[in-house]
Order: sequence, then C-alpha cells, then structure tokens
Amino acid sequence: MTTFSSRRRHEIVANLQKETLDLLVIGGGITGAGIALDAVTRGIKTAVVEMQDFASGTSSRSTKLVHGGLRYLKQFEVKMVAEVGKERAIVYENGPHVTTPEWMLLPFHEGGTFGPITTNIGLRAYDYLAGVKRIERRKMLSAQLALELEPLLKPDGLKGAGYYVEYKTDDARLTIEVIKKAVEKGAQAINYTKVVSFLYDDNQRLRGALVEDQTNGKTYEIYADKIINAGGPWVDEIRELDGSKQGKHLHLTKGVHIVFSKERFPLRQAIYFDTPDGRMVFAIPREDKTYVGTTDTTYTGDIAHPTMTKADCDYIIDAINYMFPSLAITADDVESSWAGLRPLIEEDGKNPGEISRRDEIFIAESGLISMAGGKLTGYRKMAEQAVDTVVEQWRQEKGKHYSESETMHLAISGGEVGGSKGFRTYMEEKTAAGVALGMSEKDAKKLVKRYGANVTKVFELYEMHRKEAQESNLDPVVYAQLRYGVAYELVYHPTDFFIRRTGALYFDIDWVRAHKETVIASMNNQLNWKAEQKIRYTKELDILLEQAVNPTD
Repeated sequence: MTTFSSRRRHEIVANLQKETLDLLVIGGGITGAGIALDAVTRGIKTAVVEMQDFASGTSSRSTKLVHGGLRYLKQFEVKMVAEVGKERAIVYENGPHVTTPEWMLLPFHEGGTFGPITTNIGLRAYDYLAGVKRIERRKMLSAQLALELEPLLKPDGLKGAGYYVEYKTDDARLTIEVIKKAVEKGAQAINYTKVVSFLYDDNQRLRGALVEDQTNGKTYEIYADKIINAGGPWVDEIRELDGSKQGKHLHLTKGVHIVFSKERFPLRQAIYFDTPDGRMVFAIPREDKTYVGTTDTTYTGDIAHPTMTKADCDYIIDAINYMFPSLAITADDVESSWAGLRPLIEEDGKNPGEISRRDEIFIAESGLISMAGGKLTGYRKMAEQAVDTVVEQWRQEKGKHYSESETMHLAISGGEVGGSKGFRTYMEEKTAAGVALGMSEKDAKKLVKRYGANVTKVFELYEMHRKEAQESNLDPVVYAQLRYGVAYELVYHPTDFFIRRTGALYFDIDWVRAHKETVIASMNNQLNWKAEQKIRYTKELDILLEQAVNPTD
C-alpha cells in the first residue's frame, strides 16, 4: 500500500519522480478520484495530483445529494436519469457510511411547476428509469398528509405532494474515501501540487507534466504515458496550458447554499420545492441544522474562491419565506454558507438553468484527454468511461489489454462493512465500543458515520493519545480525528480538516471557532510548518470563516 500521510509527503514526491507512470490524473475531485480507483484496480500504474486539497472545488460544495436528477425529466434527458438513477444504489452500497437514503417531499401548489398529474407521471417514470427499489418507490400524498409530515409548508394553495427517495451524502468525504481506496490499491495521490506546464516529445505528444509543490514552491517533473484532465471547473485552464482549448468549452454557473440552526429552521422533512421564479430548491435537515439551496447564476470570477453575495443570500431567503412563510427568516439567521461551481458544457441558445450536466470527453492532438461536465452521482460511470478510453488507445497503439472496470461492487475506503445492511449492525457495535472507551454516544456515533470501517483506527488514536490531548488542552475526540487526518488522509492545511474531512465549517461553525487555535497549534507541531506557513494557513481559515457568514457584497 502506498502512503497517504502528510508526514510522508516527501516519500510521495520521491515516488512520483522514480519511474514513468501509465496514467497521470490531474484533479483530485470526485471525477479524478473515481478515475484513479478505476484505473489502479485494472492494473494501471496511476497517480493523481491536485493543486489545492482533494475535493476543494465542486466536490465539497454540491447540494450533498447522490440523486437521480428528477428535474432532468422535464428536459427529456431520459438516458441521464436512467444512468445516474441506477448509480445511486451502487454508490450507497459501496460506501453506506457516507451515503444514506432520504425521503424527499415534493409539494405542489396551485399554479406551481408541478401538479398532481405531472408529479405522479414524473415520479412513476423516475422509479422505472432509475430502477428504484420497491420499498423506496414514490407515493402520492394529500395536502393534509403533506402538512403532517412538514407543518412548516405553506398551506395556502397546497394540493398535495409527491414523496420519493433521494440519497444524502457527504460529498467531500465520499471523494476522500474513493481516493483512499485508490491509494490502498497502489495509486499515488498528492494534494497541493499544481501542474504548471506540460512536457512533450519531438512529435508534440504529451509525455508528462512539470508540477509545483504549493507547500514549498519546489518544482519537479512527472512522466506518464497518458494524462487525463479531470480538473472540474479548471478543465479549460488545463486545456489552455496544452494549447488545445477549442470547440466546446465550459460554462460555469454558481450555486450557493445557506445553513440555519434547527432551532431557527426546525425542518422535519427534506423538501424539493418551487421558487417564485419557477426554479426548484432543496431544503434538507442534517443533524441539528437545516440547509437550503441552490442558486444558479453564470459565474466569471475567481474559480478557486466563489462566495455568497448579498443577492445570492436574498434569493434563497426569499425562496424560504415563500414556501415556509411562518418562519420569517432573515439574513441574520444564517449560520454558514458555501458556494460551488458547476462545470457545464456550453451549448448555444440555453440559459444557465437549462444547460445539462452531461459529461463529455475531449481528446486533443497532443493526446491530452479531458473529462468535462457530469454529476456527482455519475462519478463511477464517468471514471469507467474515461479509463475505457485510455485502455482502447493502448489496445490500438500497443496491443495491450486490460480488464473491464471492477468498481461496481468495490467498497470504497471505510465502506468495508457488508453493504447497507451490514452497516446497521456495524454502527451499533462500534458506537458501543466508542462509549466503552469513554466517549459520549453522540460523538461515537458521529465518528462511525464519518469514518465507517476506518473508525477502528480513530478509536485507537483516541485511546493512545487521550492523555496527550488533555495535556495540550485539546478535546481527545477532536485530536483523534486530527491525528487520523494527518496520518491517513493527507491533511495539511487547517481548512482541509475543518472543511473537507469534517464538514464542520459548514455544519458546526461554532465547533471550528472553539477548536481553531488548538488544532492549528497541534498541526504546526506535527507538520513542522515554517512561521509564514502558519500565518498564511491561519489567515486562510479566518477568511473562510468570515465569508461563510457575511456576503461578499
């Protein structure tokens, strides 16, 4: 097994320079993670480089649903609904600790986007196309039943509701667990490593990349037979490095979500609802929070740092007060927020809300393969398609043959719990084990859900370092997760820990504020940062804490 420890970054860097790879993947979001896992399990010598942290772009800023895309039925994208709908169950069974079924209420009001007939037909078609399990198939509810499920719904003009299952996920942890499994299988993976230029042979065919380590500014060369660009919103920038951006290109749109306390927005039931302008928005309960989104506006700003504007915040608050008028929500109630970018493929004559998120592969004359577009739910199939493309090229060029994709029934890291049924028993057993170590039941359960089968190692670290944590004025549960993140999840910046590994900046921002100083001090000791690194990384976290609560204009 290769390493995924921040204490051994030098070892990863050295290994990347030792020999020519079969495949270099640029981009450590869910698409790049999926490609790496698919490739390495076929025996392909693979590495992933990510210029920021893994999942730091779109893959940590989605609606956090592995869903079948019911809204795409309205655009008659039947094939997409069928493909990604069936993938939901695969994603769930391969990682039941990071994905869970969630019943979704789709209310219909007089004059709204959906009515009883269209809702019934749409959900019936959805069940059929997506291969939905019998126990999860849609139900049609009266207005009275809908209000019993969610009393906050606007009663005026309510005619009834559809009731169907989506799948809730932690998008960033899903990505991390996929990459960890790829590393367990032998892939190399490193974050904070930016491709700054490409290397070519005499025929102008790609043979590698010059990369810069963002932690120290050093550059080095990585050689590979094939290179896949899985840069998400940065796909076109990487194509420009290669001089091959032509034809179709990305159209970036921004989606914002905002988070409220359960006390201020006591939502019982996930809702997919109409907005006054005819769009659809999700309101989803998550532990002791409720989050709502998303917006959909064309974006031309800094790709690495999209933020919530006042207009974004007002739009979502207006939508909330339209559907849940008794709440009288204001901007002062916002606890946190996030903004993400959708890397859509530009098609003339369509508005941002209508452009599809279907994926496409672009192959440049240099040999650069770019995977563009797509949805979180379809990451595994996208990866299979990308690796199939490379495998077919090798077959034609060299007569090499590789096996078919093996990821359909491959548990991701932490998912080795016997599927969704096995995880229920595993949850009970491991929660009890955590309590026996001295944790609260709430903390133990949260850790099992977050780390799945890897929680055993987190518990070991808790027991081993409890006294050390207390002496350092650190909560032992926090310290165990931090030690695990640094040693096994390539945590290097405080934002890696507080956003991508725990989701706390979005869903428990006070926890971040409470533990910020002690976590940074501990990371400084563990990773031997230079003084300027500590200052820079602390400032990075402070800025994100500020932007999560306060709109940028």
